[in-house]
Amino acid sequence: MIISRAGALTISELYLVGKPAVLVPSPNVAEDHQTKNALSLVEKGAARLVRDAEAGEKMLPEALLILGNDALAFSLGESIHHLGRPNAAEQIARQVLKLAGQAE
Repeated sequence: MIISRAGALTISELYLVGKPAVLVPSPNVAEDHQTKNALSLVEKGAARLVRDAEAGEKMLPEALLILGNDALAFSLGESIHHLGRPNAAEQIARQVLKLAGQAE
């Protein structure tokens, strides 16, 4: 299980490892984007969220809930893993080359 902030690069790495995750968005980022990132995964059943202000009270119970429930842990890990695009850079490069070829 992984307990982490919810920045974009962190999220992209979580997709690849496919482990159940509890996300604690940083309250100190522009436009609260980490909360938006985390909620996007929560809505897809791919992570759990604990707000920073509540972490002292809620983190351990949330972690123990996941660790004590194999079905939940498996579901979270599978769901987040299926969101990943491990070949995204290659797909983007192919699209750029395709578009560049069309521009000529």
